[in-house]
Amino acid sequence: MRSSRKRRAECDVARALCAQRWPEWLRTAGPAARLARRPSYTANYYPAPKLDGLQRRLPAGDTSMLNSSIFRVVEFCRRYAWWVIVLAVGLAAASSVYTVRHFAIKTDIKDLFPPDLPWTHRAFAHMKAFPQADILAVVDAPTPELVEQASAQLARALASRTDVVRSAHELQGGRFFTQNGLLYMPTADVARLAHGLTKAGPVLQTLAADPSLRGALGALSFGLTGVQYGQIGLDDLARPMTMAGDTLQAALDGRPASFSWRALASGKAPAPQELRRFIEVMPVLNYTALEPGRTATDAIVQTVRDLNLDSHFQAQVRLTGLAPMNDDQFATIRESAPLNAAVSISAVLLILWLALRSSKMIIAVIINLGVGLAISAAFGLFLVGALNIISVAFFVLFIGLGVDFGLQFSVRYRAERYEYDDLR
Repeated sequence: MRSSRKRRAECDVARALCAQRWPEWLRTAGPAARLARRPSYTANYYPAPKLDGLQRRLPAGDTSMLNSSIFRVVEFCRRYAWWVIVLAVGLAAASSVYTVRHFAIKTDIKDLFPPDLPWTHRAFAHMKAFPQADILAVVDAPTPELVEQASAQLARALASRTDVVRSAHELQGGRFFTQNGLLYMPTADVARLAHGLTKAGPVLQTLAADPSLRGALGALSFGLTGVQYGQIGLDDLARPMTMAGDTLQAALDGRPASFSWRALASGKAPAPQELRRFIEVMPVLNYTALEPGRTATDAIVQTVRDLNLDSHFQAQVRLTGLAPMNDDQFATIRESAPLNAAVSISAVLLILWLALRSSKMIIAVIINLGVGLAISAAFGLFLVGALNIISVAFFVLFIGLGVDFGLQFSVRYRAERYEYDDLR
């Protein structure tokens, strides 16, 4: 008697929850309405007559085609349960095989929007008229001479890698700027440079004849000769001698040493933009991979290592642009995917256990999720041929909706089990 009262009290709780959570069209027809109309145990509970099969689930006079179809599908699955299970397992297995063999993904963000829209048409026309480099190599070195040599050597090496690079050229260098670079300098800077070169004529002649340490020291000795004959002041030698002394001291200490004749001739320290060069690289992108530009960026890094730019020119090379940034984002997603998946699966299992407390129901919900994911992935690949970045969100949405539906269906089934002992 006590267990019967406990069961009826649990039925009252389930009936109240269902009346609040089920949609309007389910509260007005079917088992939810029947339970809501039945009096509770605390108000003179009288058991309703037991009906069999579909008749017990379909109220008389129900004219809703949607409700009727849903209940008939449920009744069909109940009556032919094993055939439905075999069919679902077979479809899931075939879909899994199809997904593994035909899985493809497009990581080109330009394919996320239809090309026939007005604003996308204008955007594509702008990108075609003003193409932007996908990779920009930034070269830094201590002196203008070193950064110029390092960037020129790297640009030539990258241009020869036609397997991963379509084109590569210096934005601030090349033959044009070598011949016409002075035209882009301020007039005062050009005048100061010309005056310095004129005064350094004997020094440059000595260096051209003997470009070694002995020649450099011999060139600097001309300054002492000029002081001796009163052509230049002693203070004018302070900066060249300081630069030469710092370079020699760094070489003796085993540290990277460099001496800029261009800075010496200009009479001032080089500006930060003079110590940096940019190389525009148009890579060959593989949009079927998760990281389209990874092959090209790895090739650039390997080329920098092969050229020994850090030891020969004390140069530092960094990569930026759309391709490296997108690849880093996708790499972060790939590296964190196992941890995120483990945490998500654990959270889903915990929610299922707290809600159902039945291993059989939990296994049934998980199997249904797996079957639905396999069939949905295969169907999507069959329709579009290749998934895109947004498709990843569909799987998360599918799992969320599937778990929610499984919880509601399982809770409803448990409530029916309490009401009817012969429920199948």
